[in-house]
Amino acid sequence: MNAYIFPGQGAQFSGMGLDLYQQSSKAKQLFKIANDILGFSITDIMFEGSVEDLKQTKVTQPAIFLHSVILAKILGENFKPDMVAGHSLGEFSALVSAGSLSFQDGLELVYKRAIAMQKACELRPSTMAAVLGLEDNIVENICAQIDGVVVAANYNCPGQLVISGEINAIDLACESLKNAGARRALVLPVGGAFHSPMMEPAREELEKAILNTGFKKPDCPIYQNVTANAVTNEDDIKSNLILQLTAPVRWTQTIQHMIQDGASVFTEVGPGKVLQGLVRKINRDVETNAATLENHI
Repeated sequence: MNAYIFPGQGAQFSGMGLDLYQQSSKAKQLFKIANDILGFSITDIMFEGSVEDLKQTKVTQPAIFLHSVILAKILGENFKPDMVAGHSLGEFSALVSAGSLSFQDGLELVYKRAIAMQKACELRPSTMAAVLGLEDNIVENICAQIDGVVVAANYNCPGQLVISGEINAIDLACESLKNAGARRALVLPVGGAFHSPMMEPAREELEKAILNTGFKKPDCPIYQNVTANAVTNEDDIKSNLILQLTAPVRWTQTIQHMIQDGASVFTEVGPGKVLQGLVRKINRDVETNAATLENHI
């Protein structure tokens, strides 16, 4: 069975999407619609902007979403997932590509999410850190003992867990994790504590927008970050999407459940190859590849 997976923030690069724009009239049309919806030329930033330009949350999130969704739409009939999943932001790309959300609604939600997250980051200084070489339960237990907000945020693959929270609490946790045998506990260059209680103001803001948006039953099951399980019911999809901002991304568990349910080929749709690498670390027996434009325009 074919599983299609969609990347999140961090997959951006200068020049992203330009090949799609140049080679596909459908892509040109969708990028133009995107510029109109956003009220600024995101294509100029994607195609010609610097890495720094692309790091702004209000640019990064819609840019990655557009790259992934437009690529899926260009694939057309060759986009045949038996199941989909997206890492954090990528969940919105997966929902649009699987027919649960319209292109316009998906982009509008992603942009509102990005702005809400940016505002939440500015309210209280916070950050994230990557922890390598420790079992998940050890990381969880150490975080629970730290004074301040620090929680497990991204279960990326066995031995790789990202923690999220207040800056002082993250620093203290990193020291304790190194003492407990972590190979690395490295603070990340991110704007704030995503997938933690510190995103509560953003969650509240996004909840209103999600509840006012029309969702349909997706063409195939989506494995959502919050539960790591297959979901097809529109109300469940909405609820999980609302919880996603303050809950951890259970990527390891998601991929394991997809494999248990029959997935044998994982195709990454969007910029970068990060998810393919994580899938291989979770299970070396499955096939991974990237969606490409060849023969699909």
